[in-house]
Amino acid sequence: MDCKTLISGTAGFIGSNYCRLVCEGKRDFVIFDLISRFDFWDDFKGENKKTTSIKVDVCDRSAVFNLFEYYHFNYVIHFAAETDVDRSYKDPDLFYKTNVIGTQVLLDACLKYGVKRFHQVSTDEVYGDLPLDRPDLFFTEESPLNPSNPYSASKAAADLLVMAYHKSYGLPVTISRSSNNYGPYQFPEKLIPLMIKKALNNEPLPIYGNGLNIRDWIYVEDHCRAIQTILEKGKDGEIYNVGGHNERTNLQIVKAILKVLNKPESLITYVKDRPAHDRRYALNTSKIENELGWKPEQNFEEGLVKTVKWYQEHKEWLDDFKAA
Repeated sequence: MDCKTLISGTAGFIGSNYCRLVCEGKRDFVIFDLISRFDFWDDFKGENKKTTSIKVDVCDRSAVFNLFEYYHFNYVIHFAAETDVDRSYKDPDLFYKTNVIGTQVLLDACLKYGVKRFHQVSTDEVYGDLPLDRPDLFFTEESPLNPSNPYSASKAAADLLVMAYHKSYGLPVTISRSSNNYGPYQFPEKLIPLMIKKALNNEPLPIYGNGLNIRDWIYVEDHCRAIQTILEKGKDGEIYNVGGHNERTNLQIVKAILKVLNKPESLITYVKDRPAHDRRYALNTSKIENELGWKPEQNFEEGLVKTVKWYQEHKEWLDDFKAA
C-alpha cells in the first residue's frame, strides 16, 4: 500500500490546523496521535473521507515501525510534542520522553524505511531569550541554542538529534522554528485561549510578573503554510525561522482580548512570575522569506478578532478543559 505522508501529533493545536488546511480529501495522508480527549478527526471520517487517522503513541517503537512497514511513507511531518512550559516544570520526564525519545523513534523508522524527508516542527524557545532593552536583536537560524526550561530544553535536544541523523546517516531533514502561535483549536492552557475563557466567565485574568515579557505572534494558518512551503521548496539539512512580525507584551495581548470582548481591564490580576521566565522572543525570518518566498499573511488585530469569535462559537472547547 502506497501512502506518501505520515503526520504525527495531529490532535494538537498546530498539527490539527495543518491537517484541516492540507489533508482533507486526499488519500496520501496518515495522521496519528495518542490523545483521545476530543474526537479531533471528525473532519476526516465518513464514506467520502480519504485521510487515515490512527491512535498511536509516538514512543511506541513497535507500533510506529508497523505503520512504516504497512504504508511505505515518503514524507514525515513531526508535530507530536508536549509543549506547556508550566507543566514541564512539574513533569520534565514526560517532556523528555515524548519530545526526545518520540523523535528518535520516528527518525529510526525514517532511516530504516528510506523516507525522502523528515520535517521537525520546533519552536523559537530553543534559542532562549533576548533582552527587553535591545529591540534591534533577533534570533537567526545560526543563533546558539540556550533553552531556559525543561520544555524548551527537550525541543532543543530533539532538534540536535534531527541534525545529528542528517549528518551521521545522511537522512534528509528540515526543521522549522516558529514564534508563538494563536488561532482556533488551541488548548486553554495557553495564554490567548486561557484569557478568552476567563474573560468570558468574568474571572480574574492572571498575568505573570509585570506582564512586560514580549512574544512574537503568528496566526496558526500562516505557520502551517510555512511548513508546507518548506516541504515543497526547502533544502535538506536546513533550519527555517517562522515568525509573524507581531511583537507584543503579554499585558498588551490580554488588554487586546478584553477590548475585543468589551470586558473591563479591572479583570487583570498579577501573579508570581514563573521560574526563568524568558523576557523576549523575536525571529529574523529573512531566510524563509528570501529563499522560499513565504511571508505571513494574517494581520494580528484581525487574526485576534477571528480567534476570539471562534472560541465564542465553540465554548465547549474551553469548557471541556476544566483544569485550565
